[in-house]
Amino acid sequence: MADKNTHNHTPDHSRRRFLKYTGTAIGGVVVGGVIGSAVSGGFKKDTSQTSPSPTISPKPEVTADYNQAPMFFNQSQLQIAEAAAERIFPKDDSGPGAAELGAAFYIDHQLASPWGVNARTYRMGPFVKGEVTQGDYLSIQRHELITMGLNSLEETAKTKYTKGFVDIKPEEQDAILTSMEKGEISVVNGITGKTFFNLFRVLVMEGVYSDPLYGGNKNMAGWKMRKYPGNQMTYTNMIDKDQFVAMEPRSLHDHFVH
Repeated sequence: MADKNTHNHTPDHSRRRFLKYTGTAIGGVVVGGVIGSAVSGGFKKDTSQTSPSPTISPKPEVTADYNQAPMFFNQSQLQIAEAAAERIFPKDDSGPGAAELGAAFYIDHQLASPWGVNARTYRMGPFVKGEVTQGDYLSIQRHELITMGLNSLEETAKTKYTKGFVDIKPEEQDAILTSMEKGEISVVNGITGKTFFNLFRVLVMEGVYSDPLYGGNKNMAGWKMRKYPGNQMTYTNMIDKDQFVAMEPRSLHDHFVH
């Protein structure tokens, strides 16, 4: 019994050496660095350093908009869509145009969504040409119509001006888009550029004025040009005022509790 008690109180030297050179166990967690050095050898002043190194001021971080990334378009299609959108909603003295507002990214994100494949649209035939007041009932999906329309813009530009659509002059881009709007350019059998242009123009305007959540209206600049308040929670503090009240617009993101 005496030998057994003596054995229980004998230090485990191998375990001590392990903790000394690899860190120390505190509360079941092995830690090294400052704590490990303090336990194994104590805090010692380093006399090798005569003066501290100069402090370098950190460069200001540039906040990236990770929402602006293509999900459906390839690089060429995105550039054509951006150039065409800019001609429909160009930059002027009132504020930025569709390109700066990110309308092309809005269109891209919509085409990548179920909306782009007509997920909630009746898709059974017969597919017949509608009346002027009805619009077309298309046999192709929306993302196909937009991509084929962009390809038609590119092919028409190369045929007429021997350059791609993004490389020709703004007035030349306008001429092609005008022909599209009039239905003078074919997109695919039975579908003219008018159908493409009408849908594309709607998407551009949505990208300019929708909530930034969807990829367009960057920094709510589209709303600011119109003095549109965006997504406000309440108007009770100004509903009785007769004059117009300018408000800083708010997006859906502004209501998110961080």
